[in-house]
Amino acid sequence: MMKFRFRRQGADPQREKLKQELFAFHKTVEHGFPNQPSALAFDPELRIMAIGTRSGAVKIYGAPGVEFTGLHREMATVTQMHFLPGQGRLLTLLDDSSLHLWEIVHHNGCAHLEEALSFQLPSRLGFDGASGPPTLAHVTVILLVAAGNMAALGTEGGSVFFLDVSTLMLIEGQTLGPEEVLRSLPDDYRCGKALGPVESLQGHLRDPTRILIGYSRGLLVIWNQAAQCVDRVFLGNQQLESLCWERSGSTLVSSHSDGSYAIWSADTGSSPVMQPTMATMPYGPFPCKAINKILWRNCASGGGMPRASYGDRHCVSVLRADTLVTLDFTSRIIDFFTVHSMRPEDEFDEPQALAVLLEEELVVLDLQMPGWPVVPAPYLAPLHSSAITCSAHVANVPAKLWARIVSAGEQQSAQPASSASSWPITGGRNLAQEPSQRGLLLTGHEDGTVRFWDASGVALRPLYKLSTAGLFQTDCEHADSLAQAPEDDWPPFRKVGCFDPYSDDPRLGVQKVALCKYTAQMVVAGTAGQVLVLELSDMPSEQAVSMASVDLLQDREGFTWKGHERLSPRTGPLPWPAGFQPRVLVQCLPPAAVTAVTLHTEWSLVAFGTSHGFGLFDYQRKSPVLARCTLHPNDSLAMEGPLSRVKSLKKSLRQSFRRIRKSRVSGKKRVVNTNSKLQEANAQLAEQACPHDVEMTPVQRRIEPRSADDSLSGVVRCLYFADTFLRDAAHHGPTMWAGTNSGSVFAYALEVPVAVAGSEKRPERAVEAVLGKEVQLMHRAPVVAIAVLDGRGRPLPEPFEASQDLAQAPDMQGGHAVLIASEEQFKVFTLPKVSAKTKFKLTAHEGCRVRKVALATFASVACEDYAETCLACLTNLGDVHVFSVPGLRPQVHYSCIRKEDISGIASCVFTRHGQGFYLISPSEFERFSLSARNITEPLCSLDISWSHGAAHASYRLQESPKLSQANGTPGILLAPQSRDGSPNPVHSKRADTPERPEAMLSPMSIDSAISADTTLDTTGDITVEDVKDFLGSSEEAAKNLRNLVEDEARACAILIK
Repeated sequence: MMKFRFRRQGADPQREKLKQELFAFHKTVEHGFPNQPSALAFDPELRIMAIGTRSGAVKIYGAPGVEFTGLHREMATVTQMHFLPGQGRLLTLLDDSSLHLWEIVHHNGCAHLEEALSFQLPSRLGFDGASGPPTLAHVTVILLVAAGNMAALGTEGGSVFFLDVSTLMLIEGQTLGPEEVLRSLPDDYRCGKALGPVESLQGHLRDPTRILIGYSRGLLVIWNQAAQCVDRVFLGNQQLESLCWERSGSTLVSSHSDGSYAIWSADTGSSPVMQPTMATMPYGPFPCKAINKILWRNCASGGGMPRASYGDRHCVSVLRADTLVTLDFTSRIIDFFTVHSMRPEDEFDEPQALAVLLEEELVVLDLQMPGWPVVPAPYLAPLHSSAITCSAHVANVPAKLWARIVSAGEQQSAQPASSASSWPITGGRNLAQEPSQRGLLLTGHEDGTVRFWDASGVALRPLYKLSTAGLFQTDCEHADSLAQAPEDDWPPFRKVGCFDPYSDDPRLGVQKVALCKYTAQMVVAGTAGQVLVLELSDMPSEQAVSMASVDLLQDREGFTWKGHERLSPRTGPLPWPAGFQPRVLVQCLPPAAVTAVTLHTEWSLVAFGTSHGFGLFDYQRKSPVLARCTLHPNDSLAMEGPLSRVKSLKKSLRQSFRRIRKSRVSGKKRVVNTNSKLQEANAQLAEQACPHDVEMTPVQRRIEPRSADDSLSGVVRCLYFADTFLRDAAHHGPTMWAGTNSGSVFAYALEVPVAVAGSEKRPERAVEAVLGKEVQLMHRAPVVAIAVLDGRGRPLPEPFEASQDLAQAPDMQGGHAVLIASEEQFKVFTLPKVSAKTKFKLTAHEGCRVRKVALATFASVACEDYAETCLACLTNLGDVHVFSVPGLRPQVHYSCIRKEDISGIASCVFTRHGQGFYLISPSEFERFSLSARNITEPLCSLDISWSHGAAHASYRLQESPKLSQANGTPGILLAPQSRDGSPNPVHSKRADTPERPEAMLSPMSIDSAISADTTLDTTGDITVEDVKDFLGSSEEAAKNLRNLVEDEARACAILIK
């Protein structure tokens, strides 16, 4: 009998197969704005945009749903990025002086971003110069010339090197050193001074062989690449910041460090140009900040503010004729570009949009509409416009509610609906199928707002913003003085962007959010104990909000609140815009942060908990039902609040020493097991002796019970409503459950008046609550979640879900059970007796603690009708575990988040269909999937004009194993080839390098969507003979390459900053 007690059957092959059909772990997509952007690029032909970050990530965006992500092997900052127009290739420069060439290639119809080549710039080169070899210590600027087949590299030493982009090899004999430029200058201008670093390189729009070079000292030179000589010299004296050609090529404009810009005539002439045609300082005559970048698109765009009074501002100035607008942003400007006509035959640029990449957001302005309005972004919205404090996910949102939320969001926007269609970054095609259900991601923020996001697909689209600050009188009532400035104020500032990290009052912060998708009612709970019940209205209204307070201390003596004061609500009728409008405000006393909240719209009840206790409120009758204090006599920290600064150092030290003393005493009391090694050896022998199909029960770790007087033991961690059997096994009814930090579970039986048939609202009789059960977990571990399972072992449906036939009705014939998840174990108790039925000690088995728990439905990929409801949990080690329900048998577990990423673990939220979100930075959510069937990931294609032919075959490499992205998302293939930069590298035979057939064929649409991070490595099965018909000889390849370069050079001239 003991033999079977300590052994259990091994893995069942059928079950293992079923697990593969139900569970699979993928990190799929990163939602939000890239953290710490450092570089920007735009391809005007493909209409795609690239953003590089300080962590070495490369992110390319097109139309909504079109996204590509890659990561450099070196965790270095991306300083510059340049698209090869129309080719789907991107050249990046890192701050470690390495160049990388990326390609968008197609596998099975879906596009992926791969790194094709890398080149480490050498510190010194062996080229002959007039006074020694020029150095390539640091590249300051890059220009793509000759239709993107050659790149000019400007350096800190004043030299310009030329690079063959197709091989990332330096071209010999074409290096332009500063000595050669100095020979073309007058003697009085030289004066023994160096030219300084190369600040700007610009290609001539009509003649690609002419390159405009700007040096830091202010000298401008037009270099003829074909004739290898200086065509024209402009003797500027102001420190140079940026250059730009005018479209016709006859004029150029330069911007300088003193906030001025100058216009120069580039007409033919041999003598040096001493003075510009025009020089002006837009915000003079006072000293100004530098104009770091200037563009000429029938208007000049740059930066530069009077330094004395506006030195802390981040601005882009737009000048058109006599109209000057100063765009004032709330974060540092990284770069900007204009979307304009690139056809050589067009007379004018006709700028359509201005895109400005800031450190915290991307702002796009429509330059074709009066007033230059901001274009609403369909993605890349700054999640952290105010710091995220909580999040929640709502699945299967009804179409009617979805339309009402979208309509409320459109009424909030000051822009016309037509401007949404003017988003200029539209490249690529989204191949993903339309989502079968709509998902809402709700984020609560520090400024008291709740933002609604469309989380149905790859692009996280903002839908609506709810603000709760208007209900309260905050400490910092103020209006933006700049917004109230008179019209004749100078400079003409215009506030742009939505990033605003500063909160008027930290007490406004949203701590918990709950939404009922069937009645369009929601509850928002905050830092100062405020609990708001809101209802969605399609029309603006003006009405007063009902207010009530609930004392959770219940007049308990010996406790004095030392934290922040409650928020003062505004009285009288208040105007409310269309959207969610507050109906009832419940104030918890003391005004501590709300730690748990739940809403039951069918019973018109809301439950809330703080560090002092929990309460139940009837928002239909606007009266409290229950208040229960959960404080322990030693819970002194609970009375100080999160915003209090009155913590005593002496008290903290005393408590620390007490913990140390307790741990020593408890350690002495433990019985030392001298036979532990012997038992371990015996266990290993028994494991070897037992049959292979029998598995030994894992050894459990010993867990010390927590002390009852631990600080904050009264914190309410979870609240739950259920219609179940609590009093006896014959009658079921409404119940409320509460779990605390000390492992206590309180179950209340509720007397809720039943609504009359045909009526939505229940009678006005009072709701009564009676304590039915009280459970104390043995180890006093904090209770993370509570859920009641019906007779079939399934969780109970949400309010109105079963009555509206949107979910299967629960089995109410008896046999209910309650699942209580604590930080250390999961336990199932039978109801109504509350006797232990099943348990799994996660901490004892895995040595970790539970942080997040959710019940999720996992659908099979093999059978559409088969699904299982399982328990998903995230631990403090960042691992995700899945358990069967109600058996609590471990199914799978995956490593998801780094255990050091505490904020990421704390921010994780699971969905009902086996997906999840967690913050990988203040501005980005990582999306992951535990389901083999329910996966949301980018599936897209891009029409690339560049031929993947012989030129491509000359340097295509074998694929390397997948690397994780900067923040953990796999899915991009990196295949770099390092070049050492030597003048005469050893090349392999180009004709002998096979090309994957799918890379040679033109992109095609596919019938079935393929996972974006799945690649079929078939190169091992393809030989040179197999693809001989596609490649041709090396002579033909070289000839085709020359023809391709000549055709592209004649086709168009591109302008790249």
